[in-house]
Amino acid sequence: MSRQLLQLRGDPSIRQFLFSQSRNETSFDTECNKLMDRIEELFQFYGAFHVQIDLSTCQVMIWLLDDPFNYRIVVGEELFDESVWQRHPNAAYPDNAKIRLDQIRPVLERFKTLRFEDDKVYLRSGSINIMNGCLRLNFSCDGTHFIDHRDFLTSPVYEV
Repeated sequence: MSRQLLQLRGDPSIRQFLFSQSRNETSFDTECNKLMDRIEELFQFYGAFHVQIDLSTCQVMIWLLDDPFNYRIVVGEELFDESVWQRHPNAAYPDNAKIRLDQIRPVLERFKTLRFEDDKVYLRSGSINIMNGCLRLNFSCDGTHFIDHRDFLTSPVYEV
């Protein structure tokens, strides 16, 4: 992906009623720090290269390096169940990843800020692909941004 922001507008009917809605708290919201820890662990220890976090529906889609054509869907509290992860072998963080391991937490912290900063326009879902460096953000206004992680981490628009 080039280092340009790709911004897509979604369904106009959703944008039309944007300011008459507000974010409802989910279990991922109440366990946000625990969620961020687990997502970071998926990349660091379990061979995840692409993770999509749906904060509104409390589900995570995970693509693993050793099985890239199949994704796993983990719903709600299952993400925090240690017995689920004990069945997965540990895998080293890939040397050729475009997103460094130490950049994952800052990306997740910005996701967190975008989720809680405003009650009307907020992050519904975000994804991280460490191999191509691309992030995808989907907002309550049904707008979607595709952005390079370096630009995301330095842009004042997404500032924590």
